[in-house]
Amino acid sequence: MKLRLLSREDVRRALPMAKAIAAVRSAFAQLSTGQADVPVRVTLNVPRHQGVTLCMPGYLSKADQMAVKIVSVFNDNPTRGLPLIHALVVVLDAETGAPIAVMDGTTLTALRTGATSGVATDLLARPDAETVAIIGAGVQGRTQLEAVCAVRPIRAVWVYDLSPERAAVYADEMHRMLSIPVKTATTPSEAVRQADVICTATTSTTPVCDDEDIRPGTHINAVGAYTPEMQEIPVETVLRAKVVVDQREASLAEAGDLLIPIQQGRMTAEHIYAELGEIAAGVRVGRASTDEITFFKSVGVAVQDVAAANAVLETAQAEGLGVEATL
Repeated sequence: MKLRLLSREDVRRALPMAKAIAAVRSAFAQLSTGQADVPVRVTLNVPRHQGVTLCMPGYLSKADQMAVKIVSVFNDNPTRGLPLIHALVVVLDAETGAPIAVMDGTTLTALRTGATSGVATDLLARPDAETVAIIGAGVQGRTQLEAVCAVRPIRAVWVYDLSPERAAVYADEMHRMLSIPVKTATTPSEAVRQADVICTATTSTTPVCDDEDIRPGTHINAVGAYTPEMQEIPVETVLRAKVVVDQREASLAEAGDLLIPIQQGRMTAEHIYAELGEIAAGVRVGRASTDEITFFKSVGVAVQDVAAANAVLETAQAEGLGVEATL
């Protein structure tokens, strides 16, 4: 049995953002039309070492694609000089169940999460959106911007981070990468009140901006708050927005941005307008007017990894990327 091993550099080369967006869009359409099997992820807690390991399998029946992602988040790692997150994706042959590729999951996760916001922006943002606010200048903040720029004619970017130094590095790097002006904001309000598209990618437990700073017609991608206790978007904004999620079940189990206002009795689950895949499949319409605020909330679903990993493998096989090992 031969297994193709793909590094983070291989993954990046094999999955340009446009291809990632196309793959993820198809995956969500399959998910929301009953053409995907996504079991509840398995959580292995390791309290002794302040860590958790997650196992996330998925199968796309229409595309006939399978993969499993293993993600570890160990909070003490940064003090050891190690990454907080380690991830690995195994692609399985859907016909035989045999493992056929193993690839870096950290890079893949950043790309597929950014690509998902690209899909949401394409389906929900105003066609003339040209200014982006990025809250959180980490790895994910980079692929968020890259994806938005792939689907809208972005001319200006504002970035805010709790670390001004990290925001400055981000601004310089993304300006060179995308050839558009990227300015640092001294406050979240300075970034948000000028934006047509807002992307939040933080680990905040309180809203990262004020509702009054969000203009009518704005589209929001919120990908950072992935537990019931986390919150990036003001409740008032959620209440006046058209809310779209990656998957209802997952969002109502994990998304603090939705669970907190529900627990406060200020809204119900029925406030969720649609899943992203319903809009991608044409089952529901996206933006209905230029003035409405659209809010895409993502906590992550395994179909993103399945589609993205198989897209990587397709290119890797065609171009001979990676190393083949015999088991």
